[in-house]
Amino acid sequence: MELTHFTFDVEDGIATVLLDRAGESMNTIGPVIYDDFVAVIDRIETDPSIKAVVFGSAKKGNFLAGADIRFFETLADPDEAADAIRQLHALFARIEALHTVHAKPVVMAIDGACLGGGLEFALTGSMRIAADTKKTQLGQPEVQLGVLPAGGGTQRLPRLIGIAAALDLILTGRSVRPYKAHKIGLVDEIVPVESLYDIAKLRAEEALGHLDDSDGSSVRGFLAPTHLQELALEQNPVGRRMLFRRAEEAMLAKTKGLYPAPKRALEAVKIGIDDGPEAGYEAEAVFFGELVTSPESKALRANFFASQMMKYTTGISGHAEPNEVSKVGILGGGLMGAGIASVSVLRAGKTVRIKEVDDAGVRRALAHVSKNLEREVKRRRLRPFEAERAMNKVTGTTDWSGFQNADLVIEAVFESLELKQALLAEVEAITPEGTVFASNTSSLPISEIAANAARPDAVVGMHYFSPVERMPLLEVIVTEETADWATVTAVEVGKRQGKTVIVVKDGPGFYTTRILVPYLNEAFHLLDDGASIEAIDDAMTAWGFPVGPVLLSDEVGIDVGTHIAQIMLDAFGERMAGPTMAGNLLDDERMGRKNGRGFYTYDDKGKRGGVDETVYQALGLGPRRVIPEAEIQERISLAMINEAARCLEEGVLQSAIDGDMGAVMGLGFPPFRGGPFWFVDQAGAAEVVASLDALAERHGIRFEPAEILRTYAKSGETFR
Repeated sequence: MELTHFTFDVEDGIATVLLDRAGESMNTIGPVIYDDFVAVIDRIETDPSIKAVVFGSAKKGNFLAGADIRFFETLADPDEAADAIRQLHALFARIEALHTVHAKPVVMAIDGACLGGGLEFALTGSMRIAADTKKTQLGQPEVQLGVLPAGGGTQRLPRLIGIAAALDLILTGRSVRPYKAHKIGLVDEIVPVESLYDIAKLRAEEALGHLDDSDGSSVRGFLAPTHLQELALEQNPVGRRMLFRRAEEAMLAKTKGLYPAPKRALEAVKIGIDDGPEAGYEAEAVFFGELVTSPESKALRANFFASQMMKYTTGISGHAEPNEVSKVGILGGGLMGAGIASVSVLRAGKTVRIKEVDDAGVRRALAHVSKNLEREVKRRRLRPFEAERAMNKVTGTTDWSGFQNADLVIEAVFESLELKQALLAEVEAITPEGTVFASNTSSLPISEIAANAARPDAVVGMHYFSPVERMPLLEVIVTEETADWATVTAVEVGKRQGKTVIVVKDGPGFYTTRILVPYLNEAFHLLDDGASIEAIDDAMTAWGFPVGPVLLSDEVGIDVGTHIAQIMLDAFGERMAGPTMAGNLLDDERMGRKNGRGFYTYDDKGKRGGVDETVYQALGLGPRRVIPEAEIQERISLAMINEAARCLEEGVLQSAIDGDMGAVMGLGFPPFRGGPFWFVDQAGAAEVVASLDALAERHGIRFEPAEILRTYAKSGETFR
């Protein structure tokens, strides 16, 4: 038997089969490996000398990462896609039958990623053993790509770990580490990675000792974890209906009904429970065909490929080697600074020195980092000694001690040009030439911060998003004088911090802040035109943003937003002008959530209530009127999209992909809409230009289409 993508070895009646997809760094399922898979199963079924099987991976730290998503792009017809899934079902059924029909125990030895189709493959076995490593994770992330688990995941997973636990994984797409997987019954045992295959073979031998001459039911009884009895709630129709209803309510609350995949996944699980597995498998196939060809899935997959590609980009056109960064200095230990410190030590493994103005500030910053590390321990992503070791790498100071040997210094202080310039001068005075200075500013041009710099080639912007620990984007800003080595150094550190990095050209607001201001401004124009706060925010969350623009103003801080808006107005003139009423808010001491007074009400603990109706009076606004939801959505979304196009036109952005990823990951642009440029491609540039022209006629220069949009409208060219 000649195999290209597997190794096959038989010893003492136990076949050890290791997946090793040729020419790829990771194992994935796709048509390329199908013939090998069939040959492996044929051999196991027909060879009487093979009594049990251990499946694993020849690629260390990667069991099976899931389906080859590139194959999805070839599926243009729903029926064709459904047939492909039926073929996969038949293959996995044969693996399951090895132990349920042929009485040959199947042990899955899992080291590394076991996701999507990888987990569905593992579910066909009679036992799953997981290696105790940081890389080992199990989950069904398919909904994040706009599809559902279609390799039997909606059927086998609920029967293994219970409906509620299965729905939690399937509908959220989240993955779990070995200890959590063991707790919910997804894996049977956790072992040191060095002993994984020895123990897997031992468990296969033990299973053989429990065989009888029947149909293999004794094997299943021996291998089934005793603690995985269905919950009482799931054992009766009334309880199941309640469970599914709650799951649907939670799912709709999160997705707002804008993502079809979770709905179809829930439906497939329900069909399988109510009508039996065969009906469930058929539902999986049909629903997959429907979803994989949907515009939502196409957008989500496009951005997945984009994010994967960006892991390998450096942000420069040529080649430069990054400086080695072992020690990071951080100026400012507030939420941003402490967050940057957390990802620098926790994910990037750097030594961190935090400077604050007083000892109390240092203590708060260190406590913030410590809390983040403790959270990772509770989630079993870190062992206690690893957290302690990481915390020992973080120190604080109120002077410049410890900064002399910093390889990278990141300032995260208040948005004051004078302050940032002063800090840069002090850093340059005490650090060597190779030290990169990065500003976390969200709006001030880096060239102005570096105007008096002794080493302007080593100055960049590193614009993080709050909360730093959770937001995936990092915007690296470069000036005309920034050296390539400084750029790639900042990019490399950002990647090690776990960020998706886009590199943009310097200028007021860079990219993300620049496109955010028209988005917020248009919300205030709508307020001025008579729309209610609720109508504006509800319209944009219905369009797909996580929060509406008015609430976002409260979250950002009305004072901060007003300051940034003025910078944009000074730089770009009339088209960045918001309504004159905005200054009234600060006069009324409204700064948003930070002081408990904004567009919304807040209690003493900062919990948000409803709209503060007195804000209309503070703004000098009269009675509200109904403005159609579609008009609100069009005006606000196109204001952002048009400015994004200008950024590409002016070279602020290096690519449309950067623009889409920046908007989605940094600003919450609806992922299922792909991003500003993907949106234009799908709608058609000509249609977008026509809408902007109509809006410009009614509302003025702020809607004048970017020239690049007019060009693409005439040529029919697309951005992506």
